Amino acid sequence: MASFDVPVTSSGFGQTSRRDAWWLQPVATFLGLSAFIVYSTWAAFQGDHYTYQGYLSPFYSPEIFGPSAHSWFGPKPAWWPAWLLFSPALLILWAPGGFRFTCYYYRGAYYKAFWADPPSCAVGEPRNAYRGEHSFPLILQNVHRYFLYLALAFILILASDAWKAMWFTNAETGAAEWGVGVGTIVLTLNVVFLGSYTFGCHSLRHLVGGGRDILSSSPLALKLWKRVTWFNCRHMRFAWISLFWVGFSDLYVRLCSMGIWSDWRIL
Repeated sequence: MASFDVPVTSSGFGQTSRRDAWWLQPVATFLGLSAFIVYSTWAAFQGDHYTYQGYLSPFYSPEIFGPSAHSWFGPKPAWWPAWLLFSPALLILWAPGGFRFTCYYYRGAYYKAFWADPPSCAVGEPRNAYRGEHSFPLILQNVHRYFLYLALAFILILASDAWKAMWFTNAETGAAEWGVGVGTIVLTLNVVFLGSYTFGCHSLRHLVGGGRDILSSSPLALKLWKRVTWFNCRHMRFAWISLFWVGFSDLYVRLCSMGIWSDWRIL
């Protein structure tokens, strides 16, 4: 039987017997998540250039209150304090943001990249005791299962946005006509990637079949569990793809709205 040596953690922050470039992954994770946080925060506070024709940025969907035609309940309500900055995105981003922040994969990723808890396997961390997630504030991570329900609702809303992105106003007749632009593809792929990430959620996997003692006795639950397991095995991949694409979707709509990019009509 083949054998190999497993490096053990040395005492002290960053100390290790590992000889590989173990720091590459946490550094890449730190840079990737930081870039997304900075851009999404900036975009959310803009409150402008988030629609173009039938396109609506996923950062602003659903637009509960707002000035565009996508708004559910009209413009900014009169009861909104005059001194408080208003942006439609600030009303809704807490839901998908909370889903990602409490995600089992992302927790492991940013614990390592931002808190060095630990920086990587068999690498010394800047603390001597393991506290876990059983005390405040990390015990709040358990709300992830409830954010899942909101995330599933958002997938339906974004799918509706992708459908609306297939309808354009005829410049001559003023009637709505079906078509496909580059933005249509961008917003549709956004639903596909976000759905693939959401459907691979560990909590959803438990919800559809993990709570049963004998899963084979429930054929429907077994089929759903196998489907969710397929996405779950690729959870990290879809987590990063969907993170990039939702940011790119906002950027695409924003640049088209600003006249910097032109939306090509394919059909």
